[in-house]
This record gives sequence, C-alpha cells and structure tokens, in this order.
Amino acid sequence: MPRPTGRHFLQIPGPTNVPERILRAMAQSTIDHRGPEFVELWNDVRAGLARIIGTKGGVVLYPGSGTGAWEAALSNTLNPGDRVLMCDTGHFAAKWLEMASQIGLQPEVIEVEWGNGADPEAIEAKLKEDENHKIKAVCIVHNETSTGVASRLKEVRDAIDTSRHPALYMVDTISSLASIPYHQDDLGVDVTVGCSQKGLMLPPGFGFNGISDKALDAAKSARKARSYWEWTAMIQAAKSGSFSYTPPTNLLYGLREAVSMLEEEGMDNVFARHDRHAEATRRCVRHWDLELVCRNPEEYSSSLTAVWLPQGHDADEFRKVVLERFNMSLGNGLGQLAGRVFRIGHLGDFNDLMLAGTLSGVEMGLAIAGVPFNKGGVQVALDYLAGNA
Repeated sequence: MPRPTGRHFLQIPGPTNVPERILRAMAQSTIDHRGPEFVELWNDVRAGLARIIGTKGGVVLYPGSGTGAWEAALSNTLNPGDRVLMCDTGHFAAKWLEMASQIGLQPEVIEVEWGNGADPEAIEAKLKEDENHKIKAVCIVHNETSTGVASRLKEVRDAIDTSRHPALYMVDTISSLASIPYHQDDLGVDVTVGCSQKGLMLPPGFGFNGISDKALDAAKSARKARSYWEWTAMIQAAKSGSFSYTPPTNLLYGLREAVSMLEEEGMDNVFARHDRHAEATRRCVRHWDLELVCRNPEEYSSSLTAVWLPQGHDADEFRKVVLERFNMSLGNGLGQLAGRVFRIGHLGDFNDLMLAGTLSGVEMGLAIAGVPFNKGGVQVALDYLAGNA
C-alpha cells in the first residue's frame, strides 16, 4: 500500500486521540521518583483523579491496564471461593467474570442478551435469595465497550439497597469515566476500576482503583494472594507522596494535564459534549437505515456507537475498506459480535469537525463496500450539530 496521507482518524473506542497539550506534558524529562518534585506531581495527580472519579476515598494507580485494575479490585477485597454476582452484558463483562473464575472466585452470572445493560431487577432478586450473604460483591461494567450500552448504575445501587445486602459494589468505568456522568461516592460504589487511554485522553499505560472505606475494611480480611496489586502498600507509600515501586512518571505528567483540561472545560460540559456527539451519530445511523446494537434508549452510550451491518455483509471487510481508502480505524466486533458489528468511537478529545469527518468516512465506505444504506446520514448529523450548538 502507498503511504497514507493526512492525519489518521483513530475512531475506535480507545485508545483515543491524545491531544497536543498532553503529548507536550508527557515530553518532559523523567524525574527522580524519590525526589521532592515527584512528591508534588504525585499529590496533584491523586487529588485530581479523585475529583474526576468523584470520591473522597483512596485512589491507587498501577503501571498496567484496566485488566490489571480489574484484578486489583477483586484480589484486594475477596477470599478464595467467594461468590461474586456479575452480569454478562458483553465481551468485557464476560472477560471480567472469566478472570474472577481464573483467580479462584465463584462468579454467579446473570445472563443478559448483548445489546442490553445490567438488569437491576434480576440483581435484586438474586441478592434477596442470598439470605446468608454468601455473595460478597456485585460487579458491573458501566459502559460495555463491545455493544455501546451504558448500564443504569443508580438503579443497580437501589437494587442492592432494597435487598438490604452487604455486598461490595464494584464498577468498571474503563470506557465511561470522563465521558459519561459518574460519581463514585454519590452512587455508593465501593471500588471504581479505570484506565488511562479512553476519556482521560492518554496513551495506554496505567490502571487505577477508587476505593471506599467499606472496601478498605474488606481488604483487611481478604486472603487472596497478591503482591503487585496490593492496595495497602500503595496507600501507605502515597501518604508520604511516594510510590511503592517505579511509577509511570511521564504518564503522570500527562494525567495532571488531562485533569486540567477536563476541569477547564467543566465536567458538565464534557458530558454534554459527549451526549451531543453520540446523539448526532445515532441520528446518522438511523438515517442510513442501519441498526444500533444498543436496544434501550435509556442505556445509549455517549462514548461509542456500535452498529450492525446487514445480513450477508462482513463488518471486518467493511472496516478494511475504510482503513485502506480513508486512513480511518473503526472498532471491530468482539466475541459473538465478531464480523457482524463495527463501532464508532466518539470519546475523549473530540469535536464537531472530527465527528463530521468520521461519519463521512463511514458513509463513503458503506457505498464502496456495497452495503445497502440510505445516503444523506452525514447531513442529518450536521443539521443536528448546527441546530444544537
């Protein structure tokens, strides 16, 4: 293939585009992570990340990924053989429950047809049945990246409260944080799981947990083997502004800048911007006469839109056409959606013109790939954006 010209449109649902301000911040010289300059950086970052998560509790951060932060959440609070209630809402929820099994826990799975979020009524019923409180945690993926579905977290919290069950509430915010409204303390979440490369606008490289006092109490009696993921050592080191092992210093520079950018825009404006781009995308898709994977309008994601291709058309071949002709990457279908779905990411550092270019590339790609659709979806999106500034 000849060298592609122009910018690459990275429109997968993460990693997202990294803005220039963050790239410049990360380009600073690496400093001594045992020195006073690092103490200031680390204290700033922990305080800023806690504000974005919405917690007055502890925050721990690991060089790693969201997958590592999943394991940290489970291994710091639970014991071998503990039961955990999980909803199979998509590929990433399935991977989290697979991990729970692999590390010696017993997932109790609520099966959900992909395209729907976690079922609060089913969760409440399961917890009411558990009179001996053998279920120790309820684990929910807030925004299922494979389907474009955002589960109703407050309704899940209400279900736990109504059942009067003491289970911990753990939430994966990997593709929702800083894109979809989330406030750990207001939602009564005990452990937040997140990572760097989505709404926080950074490259991949770290995962983190937000931790409630209830989760910290559970950690005191948790007997699961852990070392790298140990909360206690991380929290103790943070009291003196240090890290219990080598930190991702340059990513921390980037995170401090990311927090500044988000707070300069204002988090309500950040969420409104994501809502607006998501709605424009959905209007475009509907005009194309294509089907959204998400079934319930109350659960539409503002981070991404997952789209079915008509029967007989390969979504991966379509994505290949878009990449080769327009230098644009779209998300692929995962798990049972492989080859049937493509995903449009519209989260992170993103604006109207970027969305217009993205949807134009998709519409041209549909035509070139011979996928039946109604032309003019891009104009519908532009009309919505122009009329809803």
